[in-house]
Amino acid sequence: MISVVIRNKNQAEALSFSLKNLTERYSDDIDEIIVVDNLSSDASEAITKQFGARFVTIENFSFGGSANICAKEAKNNIVVIFSAHSYPVSHDFFKLIVEKFKKNSNLAGLRCLHSTNDYRNYINKVPATVDPNKSGLIFSGSAFSKKVWGKYPFKEDVATFEDKEWTVRVLKAGFDIEFVPSIFCYQIRRTKKQLFFRFKNDVVGNYQLWHQDVNLYSATRAIFGAILSAVKTFLSDLKYALLRYFYLIKFVFNKPKKF
Repeated sequence: MISVVIRNKNQAEALSFSLKNLTERYSDDIDEIIVVDNLSSDASEAITKQFGARFVTIENFSFGGSANICAKEAKNNIVVIFSAHSYPVSHDFFKLIVEKFKKNSNLAGLRCLHSTNDYRNYINKVPATVDPNKSGLIFSGSAFSKKVWGKYPFKEDVATFEDKEWTVRVLKAGFDIEFVPSIFCYQIRRTKKQLFFRFKNDVVGNYQLWHQDVNLYSATRAIFGAILSAVKTFLSDLKYALLRYFYLIKFVFNKPKKF
């Protein structure tokens, strides 16, 4: 059987839909659902209990640390990890995961499909050894082996990309990371504050894992690029707002026949 673990913070509405989807469509495939929650102030805990899932609170959030708690709390060897705003779609989502693990005893993890990048690398058979970023695990819709995790826990001192760092590490240790055609949806609208939080972590994570350096030139180029892009977007939006306005004025004086 499979353990499903959902990382959550103040995503009560999304969490409610995710749990409803899991309990109504996949109850025969999973035997436990755990919500690992980072001090939510909304109704996340009540919603979790409403659907019979287990609620675990973490106070000091880090991506790697929360992923380790997900693994520790799971009772089964196959752990599927989601964010509250991601959820399985295909009817055989979990069955395909179990089948893959049964066929390959050397399997450390599986990346499910949700984006254009996933499909391109899956169809083109680009392995994680070649592209660990786009073919490696993504911890909003991936499965991993708890037994392998027991030997190689997730790093808690990486700012982000804890899933990609683990992918690289277990591949070097001789394990396999593969795609599985289990389809899920990833749907979130982040606030400006959340986007900035993600940006800061991505800068550090890209430097730590992919060695993407930042210097004064690249930072200055980025800000001027952002300003130019904002101006272009504003002018484009203004152009089409005016075009819509003039079209409506024309429509007022030249309305077509009603049917």
